[in-house]
Amino acid sequence: MFDKLFHRARLSGHLFAVAAVLATLTGCQAISSAPQSQLRIIAASADTPGFDLYRGSAAVAFNLDFGTVTSYVPQTPGIDTISAETAGTRQVLSSSKVTLAASTQYTVLIGSSASSLQQLVLVDQSQPAPPGQMALRVIDQATHVGAVDIYLVPAGQKLTAVTPLITGVLFGANTGYLNISTGTYTIVMVPTGAAPISATAAAYTGPQINYSAGSARTVILIDQQPVTTSGLQVITADDYTPAAAN
Repeated sequence: MFDKLFHRARLSGHLFAVAAVLATLTGCQAISSAPQSQLRIIAASADTPGFDLYRGSAAVAFNLDFGTVTSYVPQTPGIDTISAETAGTRQVLSSSKVTLAASTQYTVLIGSSASSLQQLVLVDQSQPAPPGQMALRVIDQATHVGAVDIYLVPAGQKLTAVTPLITGVLFGANTGYLNISTGTYTIVMVPTGAAPISATAAAYTGPQINYSAGSARTVILIDQQPVTTSGLQVITADDYTPAAAN
């Protein structure tokens, strides 16, 4: 159920991002061919209401709900303030000064809880992983779950036969990109130090996913809703997909 909700939320984010691009282009006589920055937004705070995202006074996306991953929106390179504002108002929830470089992809991640909202600006991988490998980055934004060990279980293998990819992952962690052999994997997370007896007893078990050669993905750990419950969900953002895999 949560995966379906997040899928719908991601589609919603795509539409808002596209609308922002079209609004920017309206009335322009020509489109610049100069290299652009690329900016997307991820809404990872479970108890923060829908928000609009602005770069300076220009809207980038509207009414982003928890779990949304927008598409990349082209931006003119430069220094500016990025702010998340309560949807339909100009009430600032978080803001930060950022420098956007040409030909570079960025993620603005709005996370933590509403009372201590955090805004992270991440540089995303926009080049292929080494031959025969894929790049995976894990970011922990789950405020109600303790440390976890993360496993990538290859198709046809059991959790008990696999060593953890990362151990002791806590809220705020950013692993950076890890190059991993291409294949079909299930992401499984268990509380740190717990014996990986079976996937059914894990804190989180995802679907089998085929990771194509050269691809780059970001996996974000987030809270379940309602936020008062202790649970773990995952959203995955597509950072780079080789043309042959499209």
